[in-house]
Amino acid sequence: MNVLHMKYAVEVADTGSINKASEILLIAQPNLSRSIKELEADLGITIFVRTRKGMMLTPEGSEFIGYAKRILSQISDVEKMYREGLAQKQKFSVCTPRATYISDAFVKFSKKIGKGRSEIFYKETNSSLAIKNVLSTDYSLGIVRYASNYDKYFKMLFDEKGLHYEVVAEFSYVLIMGRECPLTALDEIHFNDLSGYIEIAHADPYVPSLSQSEVIHEELADTIDRRIFVFERGSQFELLSENPETFMWVSPITDKTIERFGLVQRECPDNDKVYKDVLIYRDDYNLTELDNLFITELCKSKRKYL
Repeated sequence: MNVLHMKYAVEVADTGSINKASEILLIAQPNLSRSIKELEADLGITIFVRTRKGMMLTPEGSEFIGYAKRILSQISDVEKMYREGLAQKQKFSVCTPRATYISDAFVKFSKKIGKGRSEIFYKETNSSLAIKNVLSTDYSLGIVRYASNYDKYFKMLFDEKGLHYEVVAEFSYVLIMGRECPLTALDEIHFNDLSGYIEIAHADPYVPSLSQSEVIHEELADTIDRRIFVFERGSQFELLSENPETFMWVSPITDKTIERFGLVQRECPDNDKVYKDVLIYRDDYNLTELDNLFITELCKSKRKYL
């Protein structure tokens, strides 16, 4: 496919006329028409149809022109960057579980990215989307959380998909609740003590090769009758701090978060399940300076809080 022909097609689409496009492009009308036909032949689609109102895009043509404009814009950016000697933009992207120690690491990382041009993406999501985003190259790094008894399912998936993986942290969940929650008065909190309370939980657990219902049954106790499912950390902390009937299982949280939201963090002697946070990236991906900087802060935060 000829990039110049792509540029011609975009101009015809914008003007709606072969005549007007040929004047702007300084190319003879027959040559422009021939270029459009060659492009259509290469793609195997019809981009334009002639009408009394001019050159109209077909549905396939409209889709193609959208792609073409993005491609031409990227080519223009590359040419501008090198012709004008602009500094290359630093890029960093990571998908993570909803974990306070990770967000704490990201905040510290953000203070060290320097003054140069940069583009940073930080997304909190579940393990399924983290894996999908890394595989699709939308994100460079991912952190996947799962119970250690699911280790074989995730390692099989990582190997199958060509993902490098390494354990960042291993931990057991702790309980958090608001300061006014009656549970805080107990010397020790056991599973049975939680039955009359509302559990705040994340609604999107994932384990490869297992149905979501199986995972939910394994992860969420049958003894809890009331649950509120949330998808992001801000709402969960507000609920916990304002509703004394609520509690939540989480990876250990930072002192700043405990103080900011008026929370109490407690261990539960009945809970011996171990979870893993695993860093993933594609086997063909080379870690950048920013990636290594984030990983360093992540390890520091892990050592401090977990």
